[in-house]
Amino acid sequence: MEPERKGFWSASSDGDGSKENKIKQGISQDLASSPKLDRYKIARQLTEKAIKEKKIFSIYGHYPVVRAALRRKGWVEKKFHFLPRVIPDFENGGTGVTDDKHAEVKENRETALERIEDIHDVMSRLVKNEMPYLLWTIKRDVIDYHNLTCDQMLNHDAKTASFTTKIGLCVNMRSLPWYVPANPDSFFPRCYSLCTDSEQQEFLDDFRRTMASSILKWVVSHQSFGRSKPRAQAEEAESSELSSRTDAENAEAKLRGLPGQLVDVVCKVCQTYLGKLEHEDIDVAEGTTEDLTEAEWEDLTQQYYALIHGDAFISNSRSYFPQCQALLNKITSVNPQTNIDGLRIIWIIKPAAKSRGRDIVCMDRVEEILKLVAAEHPPSRDNKWVVQKYIETPMLIYDTKFDIRQWLLVTDWNPLTIWFYKESYLRFSTQRFSLDKLDSAIHLCNNAVQKHLKNDLGRSPLLPAHNMWTSARFQEYLQRRGRGATWGSVIYPSMKAAIAHVMKVAQDHVEPRKNSFELYGADFVLGRDFRPWLIEINSSPTMHPSTPVTAQLCAKVQEDTIKVAVDRSCDIGNFELLWRQPAVELPPFSGSDLCVAGIGVRRARRQVLPVCNLKASASLWDAQPLKAQCPLATLDPTQGPTRPALQRDLGLKDEKGLPVALLAPLKRPAESGRAAQPTRTKAAGKAELPACLCRHVDSQALNTCDPESQPTRYSDPNLFNVHPLVPVLQGLKTEEGALRPTPGAPGS
Repeated sequence: MEPERKGFWSASSDGDGSKENKIKQGISQDLASSPKLDRYKIARQLTEKAIKEKKIFSIYGHYPVVRAALRRKGWVEKKFHFLPRVIPDFENGGTGVTDDKHAEVKENRETALERIEDIHDVMSRLVKNEMPYLLWTIKRDVIDYHNLTCDQMLNHDAKTASFTTKIGLCVNMRSLPWYVPANPDSFFPRCYSLCTDSEQQEFLDDFRRTMASSILKWVVSHQSFGRSKPRAQAEEAESSELSSRTDAENAEAKLRGLPGQLVDVVCKVCQTYLGKLEHEDIDVAEGTTEDLTEAEWEDLTQQYYALIHGDAFISNSRSYFPQCQALLNKITSVNPQTNIDGLRIIWIIKPAAKSRGRDIVCMDRVEEILKLVAAEHPPSRDNKWVVQKYIETPMLIYDTKFDIRQWLLVTDWNPLTIWFYKESYLRFSTQRFSLDKLDSAIHLCNNAVQKHLKNDLGRSPLLPAHNMWTSARFQEYLQRRGRGATWGSVIYPSMKAAIAHVMKVAQDHVEPRKNSFELYGADFVLGRDFRPWLIEINSSPTMHPSTPVTAQLCAKVQEDTIKVAVDRSCDIGNFELLWRQPAVELPPFSGSDLCVAGIGVRRARRQVLPVCNLKASASLWDAQPLKAQCPLATLDPTQGPTRPALQRDLGLKDEKGLPVALLAPLKRPAESGRAAQPTRTKAAGKAELPACLCRHVDSQALNTCDPESQPTRYSDPNLFNVHPLVPVLQGLKTEEGALRPTPGAPGS
């Protein structure tokens, strides 16, 4: 058993996907031929190794691929106590066997998985008191990231609403030119938040400008085809052989001609719009421009509805063709979204903070859009609306609309590090594309919406029944259409550039945290010119294997995410580094090297003349023994204390609170036959200091303490060594007998 156990340990700690079968076989053989004690010993050895290497993880949610990948790399799971046990889903069984044989194979596999799960359960119980170093959750708010240590990894970033919500992406894209030299209108359909009156007015102005340019497109398109709309409709009516003559008469009655002045009005509106883009209105005084009134705008809107949605036509539109063509070319040169506007001006209205296509509607009448928003006024957090221009000219595959789900991984926000996945997949609609119906089943390609619908019978049989293609399959389709180089030259680079722009803007709004990473899913729609348009970016993209395409790609992207974000090895799978923010280099130091040379100069001390009659309070001297408190009693003229020591031991003030100066003992000639005795004077219950000479700082008179022992005046300037005293409490007094000279002290 020992060699088998050792071999299994080495394989489990290897982390290589090619040894996965050996790991499973090793576990199955050990568990099948060894008692429970040996299984526990194996689990304990693996657990101790995982604890030493800090390989403890916890998962919240259904992530069987992540759990299995981490276990193969030697990680041990610490299970959440409030979650049910989730058994990993290993490979599916083979095909082409009988029902009995298939049941037997399934039973044997379940038994092996149960045994494998048993040892993982034992390992989980062994680490129940350990701290998990990797937290993988389906929701960001499950874990409070503020309580995590710097060693703990989390698969979510904090405060990413600036680009993962529709309203956040709408607002932040407007500040893109401040971060990168790029125009957001070149890859992100213009968007408005209808939460405020100012935003609603901007949307209304946009709708009216687009309406004017759509009328120009109508004129140009009908002259290009060489026929007007009513004639074409009449021919279509004849060819269809209407069964009811009444319907034909009603259709003819609805045809009405619009005056040519309509084209003049829209040309004026478009010229005003171009002038504002070129800033020609800066020097024009306010109120001098002749803008349309609200009544005129209302009349123009109704005429537009009749022209596009009804059976009206413009009389003598051929004469306006050159003027409309020139204006339309100018608008296209300054507005990159002119080609996606179409003629019907369809807008898609989305809830600001919802996902998976919930409550999304398409509308083409401005009054209906504003009415929908007004019904929810005042807006709360959950019912804010975002309106975005719908792409009316998308690229179609077999007359069916599709979008692209592209993955990206952010492993650090400071410095910003973005990884782009090389593989993606397409999601088709179940219905054929048409602008005549604004049904969500036609215009929304979200799998959450389309999985509840049945494929249209009139849809092309060349499309898959599960409505998904891999990006490799899409490249094959382009190759057959003679557009094989389009993916590598237009589509793929444009998607990378759009993601990089969005993340650079969002960097200032995201709360950076080391050891946090997140996988995001971006949705793109291709235009007729193959240019990708970013629709939204989703956090926690679904990894459910709902189709064969997602079962293959979602498993691969999860395993590659672990390689990049957790293992941090050279093997990065199908990820490629999209952007890594360069480190900011400190500028070289160019200041002056200053130095100070010379000798310090101190201010000379002021000389103080000696005086006497110093009185001190008795409470000062009673605090400590006499020898320590009265250094004068034992002062040696030749080896006296230093000046700082005297200042520290005697901090005196006179009764008036003035600082006093203490003089060094005088060197007197030795008298014959006896030693010098200190002189002490008693008066009225107070004790005076030993005979010395001192004075107030501001005093000019000199007095002697003892007339009998008063020395003669010497002219030697070194006679007196003056020691200044620091200030102490005012009015210090001493009791009688508090100061006594030390017997036998040398010199008074």
